[in-house]
Parts: sequence; structure tokens; C-alpha cells
Amino acid sequence: MRLKSFYAKTMTEAMQMVRDTLGEDAVIVATREENGGKAVRVTAAVEQSDHYEEEFAYLPARGELSDTTDEGLMFEEDTDSESEMLEKLTDVMLRHAVPEEIIDQIISCATVIGLEQADIALIAALEHLFSYKTLPVKPEAKAYMLVGQPGAGKTLAVAKLATRAVMNDLRVAVITTDTVRAGGYEQLAAFTKLLNVKLRRASNPQELRDAIEASSSADQIFIDTAGTNPFNTDEMRVLAKLMTAGNIEPILAMPAGADADESGEIARAYATLGVTKMMPTRLDIARRLGGLLAAAHCGSLIFADASNTPKVADGLIGMSPKRLAYLLMPEAAKKQKRESVQPQKETVFAG
Repeated sequence: MRLKSFYAKTMTEAMQMVRDTLGEDAVIVATREENGGKAVRVTAAVEQSDHYEEEFAYLPARGELSDTTDEGLMFEEDTDSESEMLEKLTDVMLRHAVPEEIIDQIISCATVIGLEQADIALIAALEHLFSYKTLPVKPEAKAYMLVGQPGAGKTLAVAKLATRAVMNDLRVAVITTDTVRAGGYEQLAAFTKLLNVKLRRASNPQELRDAIEASSSADQIFIDTAGTNPFNTDEMRVLAKLMTAGNIEPILAMPAGADADESGEIARAYATLGVTKMMPTRLDIARRLGGLLAAAHCGSLIFADASNTPKVADGLIGMSPKRLAYLLMPEAAKKQKRESVQPQKETVFAG
């Protein structure tokens, strides 16, 4: 069987697209809201045929899986049986405390795709079930605002983004609205001083609007915010007003390792404000990543860059199906690395 995803404004429209494209025999594997509930994505499966192979197939067969974000994927020719593959995936999901609903969707995708090697099947399933988009390293008309709960890693993320932009010879402006927390301004100021970037303060929407205007000559603008309790209506209302102070794209800093149910509720709360992207943080100290999958699923959030080290100089990593799969299955990543240094071992590459 092969998978295909369809995007539409309503579930009715998406289902009609499935029927028109794949026929009445298509099986719905997963559904997901997109763009804060303004659209839906439906993943459907259909028995493979010559007609489908030519016209609709876009997920490569085993040995041909591609990844547009990372380097070519390499894996061994030998495979597990389907039952062994599903057992491995289930064990991985349970180890990471992934919610049952998401486990079911991952297992369903892995089953209908027909791949028998667990890590490759997981990459394929994650490719269909979630969205990924790294933040561009180029001049942008909009400002990026890091939002999230207290201690989520927003300030460090802003410092990393600013450092990356400076290292790419971009003119950078940094603004902070975290003017109340003790040490909030000073922490970010220490980073911006090293970058020779001026740090502006803004304690309300008008001041933020003025700061953005004063930074109009910058190639990229990054905004740090105070920690917000996603379940406090007054705090979220204040954040919402800040987000409307200019051409701003908010990005949720989501710490890894948190409870899955709570992470999902937090993501859903920020999504109601118009947040569409999520930056995983604290990947270096997290051992269970089910909360990240729950946040992406419940908030319909796109995986952006991620932070896996407390050191600003080490920067950010791009998220992709392959990267996420190997974070969930580090043993598979280690195995691939070992095989990659054995040139005499026969391998298959996908570019």
C-alpha cells in the first residue's frame, strides 16, 4: 500500500479529495488539524497499482526513502519481519510515553507503508503525520517572537538565533519584552553584547511597535518574551496584544521531557493565539519525547529548529522526519553511524 496526504479547509473537502484521487477503496490512516484548526490534513492509504505508481506515489519504496533536510539516508538491506518491526516501534513509543492516539497513527502508517525496518518505517510515518520547516537564514520582513511558559528556554533560543544570523553576515536586531523578571534583561544583554548587537526593551505593545520600527533596517529581528502561563487568561491576553504589535511570527519554545498530556494542552492553548511553529528545547537532558509529539499533534504545530545544548555557540539543529526518528530511536542512529564508517559493507543510499 502507499500513502498520500491531502490538505483542505474542511474535513468534508479533504474526504472528497481522497475519493476523487484514490477512489472509494482508500483507507483513512490519520487526520490532523492544520493552521490552528483552519485546515485539515488527511492521510489515506490505497493498494498500490501501476496507475497509482505513475500518478500518485510520492513516498519511495524501501531503499529509496529520501530526506530533504539531512544528508542521504543509509541503511542495511536486511530487514525485520513486519511483526518485529511493529513490536520495536511500539516499544519505542511506550518508552517515550507517547499518547495512545499518536501511537495508533504511527503504527497504522508503518503498517500500510509496508516497510519492514523499524527506523525507516518510523521516519516514513513521522514524515506523513507531522510537518517540518526550519527557520530561514536570510533577510526576513517579519520578526520572530519566542513565546512559552516560564523556563522553556526562550532567551537561549533567541541568543542562538541571533548568533546564527550574525555568523551568516546578517544585520540583527534583538528586542526583549521580559522587563519584569529579575535578570531577564541582563541575561540576554550578555549575549547581545558579545555579538555587538543592540538590545532594545519594550514593556508594552506600543513600545514593542516602536522598537520594531527602530529596527527596520535589520535583516532579522528576534523578540524574547516573559514566561507566560498558558492557562492564565490575563497573561495570555497580554501576550496576544504583544503579538499584534507588528509583522510578527510567534514560535513556541517547547521543552522536551514534559508530560505528554500537559504538553498537548499547552500547545493547544498557544495555538489559539495563532502560534503555528514549535521549537523543541532541552533535547540534551530529555529522555522521553512523547510530550513533543503530543504538542505537535494537539496544537497542529510545525517542527522548526531545535535546541539540544545549553551552549549558544553550538547553535540549533534542524528538525526533519529523520532527525526526529533518530531522537526517538538513538540506537538506530548509532547503528547507522557505525555502518557508515565501513566502506566495504554494501549499503543503499537515497539522495
